[in-house]
Amino acid sequence: MYYGYSYDWTYILVIIGAGITLIAQFLINNRYNKYKNVRSSYNVTGKDVARKILDANGLSNINVLEVAGNLTDHYDPTKKTVNLSTDIYKDSSIASIAVAAHECGHAIQDKVGYSFLRLRHMMVPTVNFSSKIGYLVIGIGLLFGTFKLAMIGLLLLCATLVFQLVTLPVEFNASRRAMEELRKLNLVDNSDANGAKSMLTAAAMTYVASLASTLLQMLRLFIIILGRRDD
Repeated sequence: MYYGYSYDWTYILVIIGAGITLIAQFLINNRYNKYKNVRSSYNVTGKDVARKILDANGLSNINVLEVAGNLTDHYDPTKKTVNLSTDIYKDSSIASIAVAAHECGHAIQDKVGYSFLRLRHMMVPTVNFSSKIGYLVIGIGLLFGTFKLAMIGLLLLCATLVFQLVTLPVEFNASRRAMEELRKLNLVDNSDANGAKSMLTAAAMTYVASLASTLLQMLRLFIIILGRRDD
């Protein structure tokens, strides 16, 4: 006797998205592990690099702080601090100077009022709200067979997609500014610059991968909602 079963082919989209994310994560981990063991030619630490870049751009009011964790580095626009994880803060590796310079790139963006950075900050409350309620709205819509309600939930989730799309120019621009500052201030030689650029490019690809994964997830939900409508 044959027992049929229903196979949800849309899981293929989830698998593809997960694969893209894993590849991007592998790439950045590989580059980071490589360049954290390569000393910079001028033996400057991440802290030194950050301080020099900030001071050179009239940002002496921004503090460079050491924070716990691994690759927890970030620029805090509310507290006006460049926060560097211990390895980045203390080491003089190519990885350290690349990451430190990148975070300073965000600080420079903040100073000049870079439009995409301002837009991203404005979107944070909306994205936090929509990401929390979106799946709930979709679930209710599918449970009660309300196509329009499910679509509203999907649109709410799409705020995350838009946020990630806006994040791309922010990150690529910060990396470009980082490389310009490293060269302008003579903090790297040609070999260091190539290594730093390679690592920053890999880091940027994680944001591209995240966007692609979210897009595939939204596509899967759209297909599921349409399928339920036909039912």
